[in-house]
Amino acid sequence: MPARHALSDAQWKLIPPLLPGELKDGGRPTADNRLFVDAVL
Repeated sequence: MPARHALSDAQWKLIPPLLPGELKDGGRPTADNRLFVDAVL
């Protein structure tokens, strides 16, 4: 069975500040940036 996430939790902790759609950006935040990044990878 494949791993649930392409990135480890430690790797993922470094990425969210670089992605758009976070609460600090205003507007509606994305539902799940990690799911999006996993789909791209």
